[in-house]
Amino acid sequence: MLNIKKGEQVKIITGKDKGKTGEILEIDRRLKRVKIKAINMIKKHLKPTKENKGGIITKENFIHFSNVKNIDKQINKEKVKKGSKK
Repeated sequence: MLNIKKGEQVKIITGKDKGKTGEILEIDRRLKRVKIKAINMIKKHLKPTKENKGGIITKENFIHFSNVKNIDKQINKEKVKKGSKK
């Protein structure tokens, strides 16, 4: 079902980040969502604690796997097709 792995390059095919590419950082297989480096950035408000200063940070959020296309496998298929010509 999920034919992607952590560390692979993917391209966003829908949404606000359409056309961008990035590396998969995290996969949630139960919810079928992936977190991609520098894609779908959100702002998170943190309360100050003893260890943490607090404030507003930006971080990646999950995106549904159907909105991404695997670039690594597409590149590998092209190499195989080109190499198998006789």
